[in-house]
Amino acid sequence: MLNSRPQTQSSLEFVCIDELVPKDHLLRKIDKQIDFSFIHDLVKDLYCPDNGRPALDPTLMFKLLLLGYLFGVRSERQLIREAQVNVAYRWFLGLGLTDKLPDASTLSQNRRRRFNDSDVYQQIFDEIVLQAMRKKLVSGTVLYTDSTHIKANANKNKHLKVTVKEERQAYFDQLDDDVKTERARLGKKP
Repeated sequence: MLNSRPQTQSSLEFVCIDELVPKDHLLRKIDKQIDFSFIHDLVKDLYCPDNGRPALDPTLMFKLLLLGYLFGVRSERQLIREAQVNVAYRWFLGLGLTDKLPDASTLSQNRRRRFNDSDVYQQIFDEIVLQAMRKKLVSGTVLYTDSTHIKANANKNKHLKVTVKEERQAYFDQLDDDVKTERARLGKKP
């Protein structure tokens, strides 16, 4: 006999977000090993202590950018959309299921304006990588490929080891290009 399931999307449930994220998830490993508390001390001089609106939490902002970088999300709008529905992202960001995420434009403007005249991005990125190296999370010897199948006429006995360096600026440039494209698509000024 064919049974239909009752609709339960609007029922109240008590859940623990910690139980919804798999124990072996990459973000759990990062959260366990990387201490992000250094970010507030590093950026405190770039914020006004007694004037203006409450600022976007810098740790939240940098964790969002790290998520985008780690999972290949090349648009801040898409990153916010993904964080709205991905429980593991919310857990990593320290947000509950109903907590509001910042608007994509807030994330973009903070990234483009607030730290524009400083090297704080590089300092934070470097500190995260150094912590990961100290905890043996990264070694810099892993090769990533895109798994594209291309027939090649290559010598199978000759191998050349090449070190590829991709800087965080390439990711930020890609985000800026996405903002420009979106503004042009909507007929807005650059």
